[in-house]
Amino acid sequence: MRMALVGCSVLALMLPSAGFAADGAVASGKAAIGSFGFDVAGMDRSVTAGQDWGRFANGGYMDRLEIPADQTRTGMFNVLRDLSQERTRTIIETVTAEGGPAGSEARKIADFYATFVDEAAIEARGMTPVAPLLAEIAAIDDRAALVRMMALLTRDGVSMPLRLGVVADAKNPDVHVVSLGQGGLGLPDRDYYLDQKSTRFAEARTKYVAHVATMLTLAGVAGATDAAARAQAIYALESALAEVQWSRVELRQREKTWNPVARTALAERYPGIDWAAMLGAVGLNEQPRLTVGQPSAVTATAAMLARGDLGVWKDYLALRAIEAAAPYLSKAFVEANFAFRGKVLGGQPEDQPRWKKGVDLTSAALGEAVGKRYVAAYFPPDAKAKADEMVKNIIAAMDRRLAGLDWMEPATRVAARDKLASFTAKIGYPDKWRDYSGLEVVKGDLWGNVVRSERHEFQRQVNKIGRPVDRSEWGMTPMTVNAYARPNWNEIVFPAAILQAPFFDPAADEAVNYGGIGAVIGHEISHHFDDQGRKYDKQGKLIDWWTAQDVTRFKALTDKVVAQYGAYEPLPGSKVNGELTLGENIADLAGMTVAFDAWKRSLDGKPSPAIDGFSGEQRFFLGFAQVWRSKYRDAALLQQLVTDPHTPGHFRPYVVRNHDAWYAAFGAKPGEAYYLAPDARLRVW
Repeated sequence: MRMALVGCSVLALMLPSAGFAADGAVASGKAAIGSFGFDVAGMDRSVTAGQDWGRFANGGYMDRLEIPADQTRTGMFNVLRDLSQERTRTIIETVTAEGGPAGSEARKIADFYATFVDEAAIEARGMTPVAPLLAEIAAIDDRAALVRMMALLTRDGVSMPLRLGVVADAKNPDVHVVSLGQGGLGLPDRDYYLDQKSTRFAEARTKYVAHVATMLTLAGVAGATDAAARAQAIYALESALAEVQWSRVELRQREKTWNPVARTALAERYPGIDWAAMLGAVGLNEQPRLTVGQPSAVTATAAMLARGDLGVWKDYLALRAIEAAAPYLSKAFVEANFAFRGKVLGGQPEDQPRWKKGVDLTSAALGEAVGKRYVAAYFPPDAKAKADEMVKNIIAAMDRRLAGLDWMEPATRVAARDKLASFTAKIGYPDKWRDYSGLEVVKGDLWGNVVRSERHEFQRQVNKIGRPVDRSEWGMTPMTVNAYARPNWNEIVFPAAILQAPFFDPAADEAVNYGGIGAVIGHEISHHFDDQGRKYDKQGKLIDWWTAQDVTRFKALTDKVVAQYGAYEPLPGSKVNGELTLGENIADLAGMTVAFDAWKRSLDGKPSPAIDGFSGEQRFFLGFAQVWRSKYRDAALLQQLVTDPHTPGHFRPYVVRNHDAWYAAFGAKPGEAYYLAPDARLRVW
């Protein structure tokens, strides 16, 4: 379900686990990992860096690394996520023990979590909580009622073929507008339906149809005699939706997904839907205009809604509602949901413990109420100050790169530096906390709490329309182990939970910190200048501010990035999609470059002393490699390769092949597997 959403480009945090002392290390002045912030024992020095950089930096650790049974992948991001979950659980338990008056934030946190973990009460209610909704869907008797229900389900966080939301206008980011776009597939991506060559996709399709039949039967929507046929009809409907939807690569093209249309022109432009019924159901029928993300997909979906079998559409809506509710119903629904979503699509052997899911759900519904307590307990002011200093240093390094760029026209370079100077960097947590006074939490009503949280968030977004845009708002909670760039607000954001070892440790060697969080900071900064972020100016407006010559030269460079990454094959028969991952790969290339420059500048002309036999340059690159240790289950890796704009984590350390300083630091030579000749190394920024 939705509950927290901000449109932004994000750095994926999918990484391996390592043992380190998370709490108390800084207070003692001792690095949390090893003697200087890097796990030397996790290396494999039986190979050279040039022969196999991944093994050299992380081989010993990777040999010992096992993916926990309740996870689809593991890595440093996962370690920090586990730590964040444990800390958040402590916060929730403390809040619960202290109590609080009815209606207070503390009581809402306590009651939301307590309701989720009360399995006996949930089991006793069975599917009763969702039965009224299924009855409403069953009572639909015309197309207007169908699209009204679709809008209501969207409001409640249920995935629908046409998604309604509120976003900052790409051409005027200080104004919020209603957005309309594609969605509603039960499998992770259109490729799962359309790719007829992959045996993995074929297996997923077969098991999905069986899963649909199981869910319809469990909920009493279908009987044993007709469940299989009705499941097949739903699958056929979703396949037809997949046929008309845009690919992930097409969805990245920002200018193509901005298509304003007057509300009064919707019926003419996109016939087949009672738009007044749909928009009116969620209070959007008075908005003067919308922006449509994928016009051809919306046109085709509208036609399908107008002509398709009403009974099949009703079954589809019922399925989507059941799937959304399943994690919050009785054990039979939870297990059926996990058997497909967890085991088949993710390869995950065991479901997560109830408390972990409860922590995540409570954090999604009441994120900043929990977050303010997290910050008070776990994010000291000195960590924020040091991170802020690093951000400033790396922005300065990026500015020097832009100033000396030879392929960009002089006037464009000036504008690019002006954009960089206008950045907003958010560190740790928001300056002001979100108000949850309007959210009703009822102890004992789990599904009701989930739905009310979704509606509260939807209405919060709708209420932004017509009001000044608040650029101080955050799209992630402080407990989130991630970071993001938001081009339409010209900002970079680093929640508190990522600002700790192995990414950032105030007690660790500076070279390791710059290789870890410094490269992350550089990554997010450079997103504003990647193949899509470059299309936004310093105010965050989607506008063409580059010359034609700039674009031509830039594309010549980025085509090489597509080719290099497109040759990587993390799973036999499944390569990295170089076009889908282009923005993230550009950001990795630039992020490491500017972080290295900033670290060297921080030395103020002095040499970096050796530590434990490693030069400063070596420690920088080892620090980078350490944060990208990761392992995946095959099913999860396949899903990432199809759906995720990030190259899988265990391939991201290979970006060093393109940096001259890495060759100087480790002596990689021609003939070694990871050596690239100077003219083959990728150089963008």
